[in-house]
Amino acid sequence: MGLYSLFEVKQDVLIVRLSGELDHHEAESLRNEWKDKLYENTVKHVILNLEDVTFMDSSGLGVVLGRYKEVLQLGGEMVVCSISPPVKRLFEMSGMFKIVRLEENEAFALETLGVAS
Repeated sequence: MGLYSLFEVKQDVLIVRLSGELDHHEAESLRNEWKDKLYENTVKHVILNLEDVTFMDSSGLGVVLGRYKEVLQLGGEMVVCSISPPVKRLFEMSGMFKIVRLEENEAFALETLGVAS
């Protein structure tokens, strides 16, 4: 199926919307594109919308973790929202929710970061 990514900047927040399958075939190109978007825009925080991600493996988690570390260095926060049940289970099992915050939807995540949607 592949992976589709859409990036949008609202104030100092980079919104990353993913759909499809995030596995080892897709991880490298997403990592590069996401890194470029982080540094070509003046952003501090990231909202990761996983509503339409049907599958993610450990390489996908690695991409998310790597960008989380970069956001921390910028003094920001990463928020995950609209997560599908199978991906939520992967995040729970890996302990990701100990470091990233989960919000119900994108609008609420923006609000918690001080951005009006």
